[in-house]
Amino acid sequence: MRTTLRLLGVGWVLHVKMFARSAFNGILSILYPLFFATVAFFMFDPDALLYASLGAAVMGIWGATSTAAGSAMQQERRHGTLELIVAAPVHFALVLLPITIALATMGVYSMVATLVWGRVLFGIKLTVDQPLAFALSIPVTVITIGALGFLFAVSFVRYRQAWALGNLFEYPVWLICGFLVPITLLPDWVRPISWVLAPTWGMNAVRESALGGSPWPDMGMAVALGCSYVGIGLLVLDRMLDTARAKAVLSLT
Repeated sequence: MRTTLRLLGVGWVLHVKMFARSAFNGILSILYPLFFATVAFFMFDPDALLYASLGAAVMGIWGATSTAAGSAMQQERRHGTLELIVAAPVHFALVLLPITIALATMGVYSMVATLVWGRVLFGIKLTVDQPLAFALSIPVTVITIGALGFLFAVSFVRYRQAWALGNLFEYPVWLICGFLVPITLLPDWVRPISWVLAPTWGMNAVRESALGGSPWPDMGMAVALGCSYVGIGLLVLDRMLDTARAKAVLSLT
């Protein structure tokens, strides 16, 4: 257990450092918050700007994770290291999970930038009714979004078009999870999908802690769903790797 935690921690630190030095990720981290926040603020009435601000902030975390997580293994393939990390003595999940959590962590900058942009340009004050719960809801949201990114990454690991598949899910997820549009306004057949996505509960926890509600049940559901994503991802990953070893190839195309 100690070795596992150490591998996850060291992998997370190293990948955060690498992503922080990436010019591509840096440009996206600057542009995404400005774009999301500006569009969201022009969509809502002044009385609902805090609601929109928090939603646009979490959108930055998801936006930093979805496409990059889907293409995480494509980059390893491009660098010629995919076969090496698959053959490493540790489980492949311990290599992949820190990557997706690090991507979600980089999205925290987008969250902060969105809130600052809203304050400076639109005069939106971030009033937090429960500071402790708000501070806890952010890492819970980051980790659960990272867990969903992990599930995406292991599902797309054998496809060279993984980046396009990850990009495909970016906008539908933040729409279905109620980042900007309340879930009650969605069609009845969409709502059940919303409740099985951890970002929905993470978003609710952030809003409830800021606006004076009860965020703890939402945080509990987000953690439970995040753990289930990791469990499902492990099963998918083992299946994919077994097939890849049987065919002696890590790519379908």
